[in-house]
Amino acid sequence: MSEFTVKLEPEDEFNHTPDSSSNYNESMYFNVFDHNSKMGGWFRLGNRPNEGYAEMTCCLYLPDGRIGFMFGRPRIENNDEFNAGGMVFKVIEPFKRLSISYTGKILILDEPKQMMDPGQAFKSNPSFDCQVKIDIKGISPMFGGETVKKDGAPLDIDPEKSFSKAHYKQHTFGKGSIKVGKEKWKIEGYGLRDKSWGPRYWQAIEWYRWLTINISKEIGFMFSIVHQGEGKERKGGLVLKNGVYEIMKDCSIESEYDGDFCQKHLKAWAKTDTEEYEVEGRVLSLIPLRNKRENPKGEILTTRITEGMTEYKYKGQTGYGMSEYLDQIVNGKPLGP
Repeated sequence: MSEFTVKLEPEDEFNHTPDSSSNYNESMYFNVFDHNSKMGGWFRLGNRPNEGYAEMTCCLYLPDGRIGFMFGRPRIENNDEFNAGGMVFKVIEPFKRLSISYTGKILILDEPKQMMDPGQAFKSNPSFDCQVKIDIKGISPMFGGETVKKDGAPLDIDPEKSFSKAHYKQHTFGKGSIKVGKEKWKIEGYGLRDKSWGPRYWQAIEWYRWLTINISKEIGFMFSIVHQGEGKERKGGLVLKNGVYEIMKDCSIESEYDGDFCQKHLKAWAKTDTEEYEVEGRVLSLIPLRNKRENPKGEILTTRITEGMTEYKYKGQTGYGMSEYLDQIVNGKPLGP
């Protein structure tokens, strides 16, 4: 019998009292993709109250292949809400209904790979006023939460090696509008959301491969392969089938890259207790992002995250979602396979 259990309460949808770790992070993330217009986006707020700022990201995949992007580290004084840098997430009804809004500038990239050099990208590309309003509805059960000891006591976590102490996710349906300058689109489609809290350094993981896939309301996937170094690797995920989650017992992701080590095509395989699944993916548009941190030794640690809107094929059906690949950069190259 396991010594641990996973707990998740409706109150966890709201923000927690931060612990004393300097790198405490509480973050919420959404993505949504419109199958008809072949556009979508993802939105993230990560509060770092003990460091006095939030991480705000808005990323839009426009129908013609352009990408709209904005990132900021707005100052915050507490962890009371997700409201920073023009982005606001609200919980309307825990586990069922939420909302996303963003009002601010967005950088429009005809060539998204220019973001390999963020400073130059922001100098050489135009910015426009942007407004996003999307209502989110859960279409699946919740999965995940905080792993605790059987008596309810929290786990002992080393903040220096932590990515989060609690994490949950849910497949969703989103409906709303996106406005960039004088252009406006309605968006309606499926996606995935997640939430994490606890100490986080982006450099705590050597590499991961994360796929979120929505074929239809009846079928969706989430693949996760996380390599933590020292031979430690976690593989798993979820299959959403007619409103119920099946847990992956094993999975694999084979990737094909371009000359910049950005994913182009992929094949994903998964096995549950009842069935095996194969999904193929083709990246439609991708933006490379990075995070840098100086460690106590004065070394600059660089993490790269490539965010690709991806078209997926499953049993003759077409769906959309994300392929998100995180790698530590060592000697100029990503560590992952």
